[in-house]
Amino acid sequence: MVAVYGDPVVVRYVGDRQPLDRARCEQWVEVTLRNYATRGYGMVALVEQSTGAIVGFCGLVHPGGQAEPEIKYALHRDVWGHGFATEAATGMLGYARQMGLPEVIATTDPENEASHRVLLKAGMRRAELRPNADGSFTQMFGWSPALPVSGEP
Repeated sequence: MVAVYGDPVVVRYVGDRQPLDRARCEQWVEVTLRNYATRGYGMVALVEQSTGAIVGFCGLVHPGGQAEPEIKYALHRDVWGHGFATEAATGMLGYARQMGLPEVIATTDPENEASHRVLLKAGMRRAELRPNADGSFTQMFGWSPALPVSGEP
């Protein structure tokens, strides 16, 4: 986990843009365990089948206690461009459908075009550009079970 979230290039569009140290990664694991206990879902490790290596993480979370589940993912930069993010996001939206979730949102930095492409390919729809208190903006995406998941008719 530290290999992914501890890399400043990987987190340049994430949260406060600060790499996570081991202690913060351990807190993240505790939050994930609580999410599974209370909601039945959370983050999962992404494992490359051919090597068994953990290449990233993906899941559904509720940052700051927000009502809507939000899809999040991060991958080791060595595997960027190999389709893992799209595969993971598509699978996670399929899981959200199985769980009966009425909607899933995603938030991105407006400049993070790579994530925009992943979310659109996975079946999400671009929504509003939301202003933040600090004057920056967040690009919103949305999904509901009525929308097809990528690869579905």
